[in-house]
Amino acid sequence: MAKTILITGASSGIGKATARLFAERGWNVAATMRNPADGADLEAENVLVTRLDLLDTSTIETAVSAAEERFGGIDVLLNNAGYGAYGPLEATPMETIRRQFEVNFFGLIEVTKAVLPCMRGQKSGTIVNISSIGGRMAYPLGTLYHSSKWAVEGLSEALHYELRPFGARVKIVEPGGVKTDFGGRSFVFTTDASLEEYQPMVGAMAAMMENLDTSGHQEPEGVAEVIWTAATDGTDQLRYISGDGAVELLGGRYSSEQDEGFVAGMRAQFGL
Repeated sequence: MAKTILITGASSGIGKATARLFAERGWNVAATMRNPADGADLEAENVLVTRLDLLDTSTIETAVSAAEERFGGIDVLLNNAGYGAYGPLEATPMETIRRQFEVNFFGLIEVTKAVLPCMRGQKSGTIVNISSIGGRMAYPLGTLYHSSKWAVEGLSEALHYELRPFGARVKIVEPGGVKTDFGGRSFVFTTDASLEEYQPMVGAMAAMMENLDTSGHQEPEGVAEVIWTAATDGTDQLRYISGDGAVELLGGRYSSEQDEGFVAGMRAQFGL
C-alpha cells in the first residue's frame, strides 16, 4: 500500500519539488497551499491539491481531514511553509513580529497537532520540519526570521523525544542557499529611515541582497532529495544539512574558535 505525505507550502520552491519527487516515487501526496490554483500542475491520481493557510485554523483541520479521507492516513508530514521577515527590531511593528511567528512557528505547531492523532493511532509516522542554516546561525537584522527558526529547532529536538513512545520520528532539514523566491514574495523587510543609527546596517543588507551571487545555491530538487532521505531512511538521525555551502558554514560553527571568527567576520561585513 502506498504511503502518504502531507506538505505545506507546496505551491512553489522546495514544497513543489518535494511533492513532485514523492509522487514520482509512488507516494500519495497531499500538496497544500494558500491558493490551490498554484498547484494545478501537480494534479494527478495520487496527488491531492488542497487549501491550507497557516493563519486559518479551519483550513488546517479541513486539509488534514481531506488527506486522511482520500488516502487513509498520513505517514509523513513536511512542515515547509514559511517566509522571512527582516529589519531592525525597533522599527518593526508588533503586528509584523507576531505574523512571523504565527506562520513560521505557531502555524507549524497547529499542523503538527492536527496530524499527531493519526500517527499516534498508526503507531508510526515521521514529521520533517524545514529549518534553515538560519536556525543555527544569525545575520544582522534577522531577529524575527532567525528566532522563529531557532524556535523550530528547539521544538523539533524536544518533540523527537516526546513522540518515541508511539513510534513517530521528528527530523529537521537545514538548507543553505536555495534557488527559490525567498528573496521575493517570501521576504519582508521593514525599516524606519528616521532611526538613523540603523541605516548603515540597512544599507549594507540592501547591497548584499542586490549583489547576492546565487550561482552556487542548490536547486529545490536537491533539498527535496534530502527530505526524501530524512523521511525514508528509518533512522533516528535528527538533523540533515542540505547543500555544500550549508555543510561548510555549520560544520564547525560551534567550536569556540570558529564561533568567534564567525561573529567577528559578520561584524566586519556590516561595519559593527
